[in-house]
Amino acid sequence: MKSDGIKRSLVKTLSWRIIGTLDTIVIAYLITGTVHHAISIGGIELISKMLLYFFHERSWNKIQWGKNN
Repeated sequence: MKSDGIKRSLVKTLSWRIIGTLDTIVIAYLITGTVHHAISIGGIELISKMLLYFFHERSWNKIQWGKNN
């Protein structure tokens, strides 16, 4: 079975992080009550989780378990 290429993994990473970060910003705003803090928290979360997801995705591409042939 063909695995995802790096470009596809990057696009999936970006699209998922946009959704996740918007969610984090809304939650942070509800907790802090300030837009500045919410956006700051969302920005930090965006970078850290994007990097974590990319390496997680690439690692799973190397694991054969559960792939259909």
